[in-house]
Amino acid sequence: MILLLIIADDFTGALDTGVQFAAHGVSTRVIVDPEVDFSAYHDSVLVIDTETRHLAAGEAFDIVARLTRKAREAGIRYIYKKTDSALRGNIGAELAAVLTASGCKSLPFLPAFPQTGRVTKEGVHYVDGVPVTESPFGIDPFEPVVHSVVTELIGEQCQLPAFSFPALSEASQAPSQEGILVFDASTPSDLLETGKKLAEADMLSIMAGCAGFGAVLPELLDIAPDRPAALPKLDPRLLVVCGSVNSITLAQLDRAEKAGFSRLRLSPEQKLEPGYWQTERGKEALQGIEDMLASHSHCIIESNDLGGNQPTADYAAALGIDRETLRVRISGCLGYLVGEIFASPSLGTLLLTGGDTLLQCMNCVGVNELEPLCELERGVVLARFTYNGCTRYVITKSGGFGQETLLTNLAEQIAD
Repeated sequence: MILLLIIADDFTGALDTGVQFAAHGVSTRVIVDPEVDFSAYHDSVLVIDTETRHLAAGEAFDIVARLTRKAREAGIRYIYKKTDSALRGNIGAELAAVLTASGCKSLPFLPAFPQTGRVTKEGVHYVDGVPVTESPFGIDPFEPVVHSVVTELIGEQCQLPAFSFPALSEASQAPSQEGILVFDASTPSDLLETGKKLAEADMLSIMAGCAGFGAVLPELLDIAPDRPAALPKLDPRLLVVCGSVNSITLAQLDRAEKAGFSRLRLSPEQKLEPGYWQTERGKEALQGIEDMLASHSHCIIESNDLGGNQPTADYAAALGIDRETLRVRISGCLGYLVGEIFASPSLGTLLLTGGDTLLQCMNCVGVNELEPLCELERGVVLARFTYNGCTRYVITKSGGFGQETLLTNLAEQIAD
């Protein structure tokens, strides 16, 4: 029976929170289906990627509210609204949807993920020591974060009252206000201690946060393990498919290239022209990718231009393509490529960076369910799925996670 429903707004985020339970031996499944039939699943934790991050706020509200009502009617005990650790997406609308549809009086929101440098102090959200608006997420070309004060960000999309509180301690009392309750946290201990006080006050039937608070929920909710977590032997060959423009990921790609990874940057034409890959030039380019995989054990295929993405922006402008269409075409191109090479004997372990990239790649191989197994590094998830009757594995990560040496470290790890 499903004890906990996690509602995420993108695929990588769904996985990096779901894996917090899988790593404790709790049966966990991640799906992309907001119209889910709950009776068809018997995992203790079900994570649903609603793909609402890029939707209009009203549409996101409706999807999340409908799913919340359905979960309550199904008797699911706990609902966790998973948010982006850098506060991207329809934060206010989706928190309001869960609170309104659940019938509860308050919704605790703990947005911090201290293990990855995301902390909340005096109601301000920081990434690696600077307010989130001054971080790479504040200059995201598609959806920059425009508020560092969490209650102000919520208020952009939500008429419900939102309050900010310091982290709770053993001597604290859980607040009694009605509305969205935002809590500071600078350490994992802050998250755990605040969670304990909220649990004592019976305030965790609905809650919100990212993988940071998710990591302490197995203990807080007392969800018992039902299987051992095990790390399978992976193919030592590694293909990184990157659709992220985050500077953190770009630094990882640069470091990997210097360490010997073969790196292919797709051209604006390859990314944006419909039908390109069915042309003779496209078929030749696909064969070139096959040859690269056959001759190099560590490879990168990415959607970024050398020296910045102005060439792609100019190409898109010439075609009259808006930002949303640009995002969809680029991720769709990467998905198509993965679909074309997925059965290749030269394809080893696959690492997908960015939620849009992961979704399109899985769509193109006909997969809408993943089972998270473990974290290879913080925020880097190993998951498995079934493809043509066989078990396959994929590594996923958000564009904003990881140290500069992440890719080279992973290559060494899976080769052991």
